[in-house]
Amino acid sequence: MSTVLQPNSVSAPALDPRVTERRNPRTADIDLASPLAIVDVMNGEDRAVADAVASQREPIAQAIAAIETAFRAGRRLLYVGAGTSGRLGVLDASECPPTFGTDPAMVVGIIAGGDHALRNPIEGAEDSAPEGAVQMDAHAVTAGDVVVGIAASGTTPFVRGALLRARELGATTALLACSEPPQAMRDAADILMLPIAGPEVLTGSTRLKAGTATKLVLNMLTTGAMIRIGKSYGNLMVDLRATNVKLQDRAERIVCEVTQLSRDDARALLLRADGRVKRALVMHALQVDATTADARLAEVGGVIRKVVPDAPPPVLSANGAVS
Repeated sequence: MSTVLQPNSVSAPALDPRVTERRNPRTADIDLASPLAIVDVMNGEDRAVADAVASQREPIAQAIAAIETAFRAGRRLLYVGAGTSGRLGVLDASECPPTFGTDPAMVVGIIAGGDHALRNPIEGAEDSAPEGAVQMDAHAVTAGDVVVGIAASGTTPFVRGALLRARELGATTALLACSEPPQAMRDAADILMLPIAGPEVLTGSTRLKAGTATKLVLNMLTTGAMIRIGKSYGNLMVDLRATNVKLQDRAERIVCEVTQLSRDDARALLLRADGRVKRALVMHALQVDATTADARLAEVGGVIRKVVPDAPPPVLSANGAVS
């Protein structure tokens, strides 16, 4: 005799609690879509990302304040992640020296599996919580540092191990996740930043919306903290390091715009300032040498507006009018 299965005897498929691992009903037929339809649906999904980040404005601001405090005390920001999350952390860290003239040790990116994992998947590297803890010891994390764990799913063991060990060592800890993290992960973080933009276009492909949300938040963390410690004058990047022709040109243009000097005079001023735009602007405004300019900036925590109280020149439109 054959057995007839009753409807209530069939188990429903278990839903993964992680939003990033759920199927997106709006993209269920994307495999049949035209190229233009794929563009449209992905663009539509991406529109939710900015709102998800905006919903986390307060914890992001709290993290910026903590990072500013760390920087002013001579301590560091360390990112910890695996896969795409780890790569985005390393990317953000690597962009700080040329953009803000910082020491590479000031913002550090740590990825599960080491630098080899930046270009190659390292199977299982993210699954080791002990290895995350080991990395905190290897990087000499201590009180005053800020450690930001990046885990799109909110569950990465490597990140959890790193945050727990960082907290034991006295660091401030934060978690950036794009899905509601379990309690064990929440308990490891002093600050929770959770820009949840919903299921991905392709199920589980967190390099998409989760990756975009992560990049937006990381932009805010380092840019916000750098602004707070005086790396800008208005919206001008005045602590950039002119390490190539493009940045040299930008440095000269900034000096020309602020001081109204000719390009040749701006170049000569920068030469006396050892290529440092902020130093050059203070030297010109106060008519002092480089050593005195540095001393004056040090007195006010590096914030140029406290030494040169005048606002930067107004923003001009393409036709020369004030915007």
